[in-house]
Amino acid sequence: MNTQERTQAATEGAQGPPHRTPSTNGPAGAALVLGVIGLSTSVLFIGGLFGCVGLVLGVLALTRAERTAVGRGKALTGLVTSALAIAVSVLVAVFFVWYANTTQECYRPDGFQQYAQCVHQQLTAR
Repeated sequence: MNTQERTQAATEGAQGPPHRTPSTNGPAGAALVLGVIGLSTSVLFIGGLFGCVGLVLGVLALTRAERTAVGRGKALTGLVTSALAIAVSVLVAVFFVWYANTTQECYRPDGFQQYAQCVHQQLTAR
């Protein structure tokens, strides 16, 4: 072995195996998907549940992103959309409770037209 071959072999051995970093952050993607699904279904109340799971996964993904520097954008987007899904679900629930309380005198099986008139009277009288 000549000097050039020895130098080349020594430098190849010094490099060692390539350093592998995770290329994806699974919880970040899951948080993003759950946040978007939660936001789109938050009017149906189930979005709040998706948002809660997405929020937990988003926090987990954000801590993982700080260590690995992968998926920070997805984790933040998942956190924001999940929080919005929870907020919208809560607002929709509050609205439904307010509406039911305001129009509770109208709940009788007389017909839709009478119900609509009663609701209109209840909402405009106050």
